Amino acid sequence: MSTVGELLRARIGDSAIGYRFEEKVWTWDEIVRESAARAAVLADTLDPTRPPHVGVLLENVPDYLFWIGGAALVGACIVGVNPTRRGSELARDVRHTDCQMIVSDRTGIDLLAELDLGVADDAIFDIDDDEVRRRIDRHRDSPLPDSEPDGSLPLFLLFTSGSTSAPKAVVCTNDRMAETAVRAGQIYGVTRDEVCYCPMPLFHGNALFACWGPALAVGAQVVLRRKFSASQFLTDVRTYDCTYFTYVGRTVAYVLGQPSTSYDRDHRLRMGFGTEASALDRERFLERFGCPLVEGYGSSESVVAILRTPDTPSNALGRERPDMAGQIMVVDPSTLEECPRVIFDAHGGITNPECIGELVRVGGGESFEGYYNNSDATIDRVRNGWYWTGDLAFRDVDGFFYFGGRSADWLRVDSENFAGAPVENIIARFPGVVMCAVYPVPDPVTGDMVMAAVEMADGDTFDPTAFDTFLADQRDLGTKWSPRLVRVSSGIPLTANNKVHKPPLRAERWRTDETIYWRPERNAPLRAMTGDDKDELERLFHANGRTHVLSGL
Repeated sequence: MSTVGELLRARIGDSAIGYRFEEKVWTWDEIVRESAARAAVLADTLDPTRPPHVGVLLENVPDYLFWIGGAALVGACIVGVNPTRRGSELARDVRHTDCQMIVSDRTGIDLLAELDLGVADDAIFDIDDDEVRRRIDRHRDSPLPDSEPDGSLPLFLLFTSGSTSAPKAVVCTNDRMAETAVRAGQIYGVTRDEVCYCPMPLFHGNALFACWGPALAVGAQVVLRRKFSASQFLTDVRTYDCTYFTYVGRTVAYVLGQPSTSYDRDHRLRMGFGTEASALDRERFLERFGCPLVEGYGSSESVVAILRTPDTPSNALGRERPDMAGQIMVVDPSTLEECPRVIFDAHGGITNPECIGELVRVGGGESFEGYYNNSDATIDRVRNGWYWTGDLAFRDVDGFFYFGGRSADWLRVDSENFAGAPVENIIARFPGVVMCAVYPVPDPVTGDMVMAAVEMADGDTFDPTAFDTFLADQRDLGTKWSPRLVRVSSGIPLTANNKVHKPPLRAERWRTDETIYWRPERNAPLRAMTGDDKDELERLFHANGRTHVLSGL
């Protein structure tokens, strides 16, 4: 098995372009030398008696990848610090992962100012600082280390998105990164001639595992964008002749929200790979840009992998990766029994909600490398010797898996449990909707009410009457699924990797200045919610003794 250091060494003398950033290019041989210089700096700086953890707080700039290369060569560990975090939360991430060194730029240094990081001042490197550049330059001719570090050592600590709780730091060893890079490249056909567009943040597994890693493994080109921009997506793809790109969350929806042009198909893109683009958005992307999107299911933990095959239904995730055959199941957490296969009606609606459970890899606990400095979260993820993803899913009779949302997305209406993702897939069909989120808010009497937040495309307005008519025409909409409240949002909150961030939506409920439509009674038409309506709903909660439910959101 190769290590990332060995993959880098294989690029010595390679004159092909490896990284392209704005107007600058680096050959793979130059990349190895830049990595070696940073490896020497790390060797001089890190205290060998402490964890060799280096926090990197940067956007997608080449320096980020040079420091990763340096860490791979000397056995250090890169902690991908989320640049959208602030204040005490940012300081918590650095302290929690025992960083003894920070690499950032002037913008990041300003964010870190006056925070209690537990990092010495002289171990905070500002890559925009002349002295730091001179320090790196002094090691420019440093030879590569004589030996490879142990592949079982952590190369990355990758924070989860924090969409349901405080971010956890996933351990990713050098071995796993190298193995994943090679395998992903083989699965998605990444060759040396590929030009891989990387607009997703480098502190997240998607950019590392599915874009940078496969390019490193074969010596393909990586085009870095400092930060994702929907308006610049097509320009970048055309300017740099990109052939492959990765995406996460609602990225595709934002690209589709841009005005069409006469050159939408004038590019070399052959494929995009990512997660959480709806079936409708994938269809629209292919129709507009002539480029197929290949969806996969995975996470920073890399314990469960589901891949699409040509025969995968349009709204399904796919089947488990062949090496995991028979190990991936949908399980009822209360009984530890496998859930029954979904039964669809003639219109594609789910007739047996009990088919929905948590996605689990039986025996997968052994391959989970754990969360750093968080034994409780590690234990919770590995129960009964199984790996529990925290995601809801269901499976059809042909073995295809379907995404049901996060475990926090369970809704219970009139004693019926169901998941939010199938409802989101339906609402996404409503003309003008760029993205939507479905989540539970407590009913005044018992159980939940279905609430949806929708973000409309520029120039489109939300028409509640048209929306009611649309819902009535959706034959696969469950009888309990129709939203009782609809929030029209100017911008649905997202995590740093473009996933919908639902906790603030659930916490605010209807207490927001944004427009909300609601049904005072279950089957009533939607109408605008007034301040008096909100006060009355709160009064009903108190009258029915559900105050504790409100305060616990």
